[in-house]
Amino acid sequence: MSPLPSSTASVQIQQFYDKGLAHASYAIRSGRQVAIIDPARDPQPYYDFADEHDARIIAVIETHPHADFVSSHLEIAEETGATIYCSKLVKATYPHHPFDDGDRITLGNMELHAINTPGHSPDSICVLLMDEFAHTRAVFTGDTLFVGDVGRPDLREDSAVGGHTREDLAVDLYNSTRQKLMTLPPSTKVYPAHGPGSLCGKTTSTDLDSTIGKEVQTNYALQPMSQDDFVKVLLEDQPFVPKYFGHDVVLNKQGALPFEESLRRIPRLQPDAPLDPNALIIDTRPAAQFRAGHLPGAINLMDGGKFETWLGSVVGPKEQFYLLADSQIALDTVMRKAAKIGYEVNIKGALITPQQLPVTSPETDVAHVRTRPEDFTIVDIRNRTEAQQPVFENALNIPLPELRERAHEVPTDKPVLVHCAGGYRSAAGASILDAALPDHVPVHDLGEAITTFQKQPVH
Repeated sequence: MSPLPSSTASVQIQQFYDKGLAHASYAIRSGRQVAIIDPARDPQPYYDFADEHDARIIAVIETHPHADFVSSHLEIAEETGATIYCSKLVKATYPHHPFDDGDRITLGNMELHAINTPGHSPDSICVLLMDEFAHTRAVFTGDTLFVGDVGRPDLREDSAVGGHTREDLAVDLYNSTRQKLMTLPPSTKVYPAHGPGSLCGKTTSTDLDSTIGKEVQTNYALQPMSQDDFVKVLLEDQPFVPKYFGHDVVLNKQGALPFEESLRRIPRLQPDAPLDPNALIIDTRPAAQFRAGHLPGAINLMDGGKFETWLGSVVGPKEQFYLLADSQIALDTVMRKAAKIGYEVNIKGALITPQQLPVTSPETDVAHVRTRPEDFTIVDIRNRTEAQQPVFENALNIPLPELRERAHEVPTDKPVLVHCAGGYRSAAGASILDAALPDHVPVHDLGEAITTFQKQPVH
């Protein structure tokens, strides 16, 4: 929701923000022509914007093949006849027009110029908005520059996504910021593809737009430093990489199926339908309901603000799963969220939770935990940087995205207690361990009570 200053009233910029993925996309309108930048999986908001202004979408621009969500660029192009623009370095297999240094798109009386800004990925571009007087008014920075941060350079190391080392891409990002972005006029508005909470960066501000001048002053990554210092600072303490990221890069290079069409292909099952014992069960109900009764082996991944990210962190991109919710509305919601990361094709069946739920979870005696924590094997499923401030001495730290693969490391000579930072992850973690460990080992979820425990100082 970020219009440009009144001096450029001939252009309208609309920001569309998805809090679940901390993703920002943009519609730029000049006259009756619209360009879309980095669209989300559901294209309907962009169609609505164009219809509202009696305008036509003529261009869809991908700043890079996204790792954290599936783009609707191909669907929009097929529906509207718009041209897709991306760097030639993407090697995209969908119909597109190369958009690199020196290339431009005319939009009404404005122009959009491409600048290659490798670093987050080798094929990243930023898009300059130039007015009729050839003045730079805004830059759409994709995952190259965020408010208060820059994009992480460690997502393209796997051979399936290019085999580019994080060190080499960090050097590229140093040069892209210094030679391309920081040379723009200080008044240039900055519109990034992500906000706070995105796993494409580490310290992103709560602000959803900025200016080049402000970022040069306040962004840690744009401060004067040597290339070596930049690489070191950038690479330390990056967040974990969800399992689905590489998969989505490849999918976005091809273009995904139309959103609603792909949702309609999901099998809808009756609550009493027999389920394949080899497929995962993702139960999206609140933790209290899950503990009161659930299906054997089910993982309690509650619908919430970051459901998509945790689904793609716990479940691999080639794994099939059943999706359970307690109402049709709730089920539709989590199916659409799964589709945002391309996981709708993994859903073996979607169903409302059955009446017969034979498995219950043990109650957690918080007072017992507080007075005698040594009676439990405590598993801290927070990320490693979080776990540097331990809550319990001698806790075993296994971050949630690794827990299914490392459950065998948990000792079984005591009852197991799982905790995170606020209760959401521990519900998932406790259900994972309950399914993986022997039946005689009770697995307790400390849940939201963790917030009442005093964190221990680091020695």
